[in-house]
Amino acid sequence: MKVLLYTEGEKTFSKSGLGKAIKHQMKALESQGIEYTTNIKDKDYDIIHINFYGPKSVHMAKKAHKEGKKVVYHAHSTEEDFRGGFIFSKQIAPLFKKWLIRCYNLGDVIVTPTPYSKRILEGYGIKKKIYAISNGIDLETFKPNKELGKSFRERYKLKADDKVIIGVGLYISRKGIVDFVELAKRLPEYKFIWFGYSPLSAATKDVRKAVNTKLPNLQFPGYVEQKDIIGGMNGCDVYIFPTFEETEGIPIIEACACKANAIVRDIPIFEEWLEDGKNVYKAKDVNEFEEKIKKIINKELPPLGEKAYKVAADRDIKKVGEQLKKVYTEVLTKM
Repeated sequence: MKVLLYTEGEKTFSKSGLGKAIKHQMKALESQGIEYTTNIKDKDYDIIHINFYGPKSVHMAKKAHKEGKKVVYHAHSTEEDFRGGFIFSKQIAPLFKKWLIRCYNLGDVIVTPTPYSKRILEGYGIKKKIYAISNGIDLETFKPNKELGKSFRERYKLKADDKVIIGVGLYISRKGIVDFVELAKRLPEYKFIWFGYSPLSAATKDVRKAVNTKLPNLQFPGYVEQKDIIGGMNGCDVYIFPTFEETEGIPIIEACACKANAIVRDIPIFEEWLEDGKNVYKAKDVNEFEEKIKKIINKELPPLGEKAYKVAADRDIKKVGEQLKKVYTEVLTKM
């Protein structure tokens, strides 16, 4: 069995959640001893695993079918998570949905990160078999690390008694960055740091205004190396994930792996695997985020890091590799 992992425009998305998902796929396959290539000139493969929805991806899928290869199409995106992105995304979202359906139907099977995103795709009327398999987490990389937590605080000039709240994501409204800045305004006694970057030229007006907000307790370091994210999740007092829509949300899994105290927005994607008061805390709006941040920092709510870790352990890359291997085997032997 040999797999061609294909991601159109991979360099463009290398710093995004999709870029992380691709790296996780490689490690997942390596954990199972599955031979793979990323070289499209390599003709000696049995399955093409496609991770994007551009025209080159459509061409590669059709070409693979003609050559008698099997196609696994990875549905990382939906109309729902596209809609809350960049300027004009709401207007073109219906057309985007039609295009996604066309792309995903080229797969012999479809893989998507969660049961939630699987239900969305089934609601599109897609009839292909759909597997819900997490993007996974590398537990050898993301883990509790006091030293990285300490160096994070030193690098960002944080005092030992500073209370720190971090967020991670692109500069898009769907990620909740506007609420993050509002929280920094409401809670000047705490430090707020948002990691991540995307061109502001493509962002909506409210996001541009938020990112350009100047507050003494607010930092936007932009894109940073992975060790900074790990350090931040180990060195913060609270990690918040105010996203409005995800197909999974890799950063919250990373936070759980680091045993961070986390607050996520109370939205459907998190209903089945994140439980309020058990492994994370949940907030419906900016008022609830403010309330729960205060209660965590004031120790009015118990820490949940130890229980959160199980969320990450259940999504270990090795387990993802086992699941992908089953899908590949089924595609080759039964389809």
